[in-house]
Amino acid sequence: MSSLEEIREGRLQKLEKLKSLGINPYPAKVPRDFPISFLKTNFDEQVKKASEISVAGRVMALRGQGAILFAVLFDGTEKIQAIIKKDVLGDENFSLFTDTVDVGDFISVTGLPALSKTGEQSVIANLWTMASKSLLPLPEKWHGLVDVDERYRKRYLDFLMNDELRDLIVKKAKFWDATREFMKNNGFLEVETPTLEVTTGGAEATPFKTHHNDYNLDVYLRISVGELWQKRLMAGGFPKTFEIGRVYRNEGSSPDHTQEFTGLEFYASFMDYTEGIGFTEELIQNVAKKTFGKLDFSTRGHSFSLDGKWQKISYPEIVKEKTGIDVLSASSKEMEDKLKELGVKYEGNNKERLTDTLWKYCRKQISGPAWLVDVPKLVSPLSKSKPENPLVTERVQLILAGSEMTNGFSELNDPIDQRERFEIQKKLIEGGDKEAMMPDWEFVEMLEYGMPPTFGQAYGDRLFAFLADKPLRELQTFPLMRPRE
Repeated sequence: MSSLEEIREGRLQKLEKLKSLGINPYPAKVPRDFPISFLKTNFDEQVKKASEISVAGRVMALRGQGAILFAVLFDGTEKIQAIIKKDVLGDENFSLFTDTVDVGDFISVTGLPALSKTGEQSVIANLWTMASKSLLPLPEKWHGLVDVDERYRKRYLDFLMNDELRDLIVKKAKFWDATREFMKNNGFLEVETPTLEVTTGGAEATPFKTHHNDYNLDVYLRISVGELWQKRLMAGGFPKTFEIGRVYRNEGSSPDHTQEFTGLEFYASFMDYTEGIGFTEELIQNVAKKTFGKLDFSTRGHSFSLDGKWQKISYPEIVKEKTGIDVLSASSKEMEDKLKELGVKYEGNNKERLTDTLWKYCRKQISGPAWLVDVPKLVSPLSKSKPENPLVTERVQLILAGSEMTNGFSELNDPIDQRERFEIQKKLIEGGDKEAMMPDWEFVEMLEYGMPPTFGQAYGDRLFAFLADKPLRELQTFPLMRPRE
């Protein structure tokens, strides 16, 4: 077997041969009448026309010998067979093809569409043109790229050889298209909000930090899809807004966590969290059906159906049921003792982190779909408290397969309450809590001017990954990789 360098050297010689004959191996344009998918869909009609057509694509396979060759062309839309016959092309053009064309090259073929002897849709070439000469070989067809590091570094080859992966990326685009369509059909205005912020708001996460040279100012990449900005839009007279955009969190990686992902956030004035639950159910059911054509899923060892109305579970009740701890009244020590008893690792000993860790232990056991309600005020710095119980909030999260898929709530619009909660977050930061929320005092000032009752909700790529039953990293087009040394 030839080494990679030997293969490359052989292809360089073929490249030089093309050049020596005055043939540009990298032309800007080659004959092409339409995508291969169009030809295949309208094949019978094109055959009846009995006129020459031109298609172009990458040579994915090349077989045959003697006076006839068969080349499989792929242009990203479909594949078709090109039949390369010596008696049709002529000796010179046929020899040039056999001497210079390799699997991986892009070529254009012109000729008559016809069925092969085996009944396969084909183009019988009477002319071919080199569109782009490849110097390195494609991975072996049946095994593709096996090494995970190579797959992520050479993602373009992984897409080329892995039909399932390529289809998933298309599905992901459909997922966000369906989300956008539903929001617009329900009267929401699509907006753009800053991705560089002086303070990160809208979530509890560690941000990426950078420097703004012109302002000589440290800024952060956002950790939410413009939550505090969209609420400013509510105050500014926009009744319903949404944004689909990138989010950045400087945290660890796992099958369900990445440092960069796409998310949706929407806000609706005069919608409370009960209405918001119904709206989001309809949204996710609609998106799942349009993207996957079904509502029943299995993932991460859980099975669930998105059909019908989803159950509601109470945060304090489910934690007490599964651990015996009342998170609304237990001390930090009681929580720490329980976590140690359960063998659960935790970071930080403030009550907010301990409460969240106990919940996450319980969450893993819930298949859903279930709406988590009665989320404690302590872990919900931007949510309205429930009038009947100020210790819990009108916050709601969708639980699927043991994980949180959405986060939404009746937005806190009491400026005095919001200031007090930001003060608590400030103390957590000063105490070393890296995930506590940065106070945004200008946001509090906005609330003093007045913001209408508002419901907001968010979900991200994780929801798609769970429905597709794939790790989140696998569904990134180009995952971040350490540079090779």
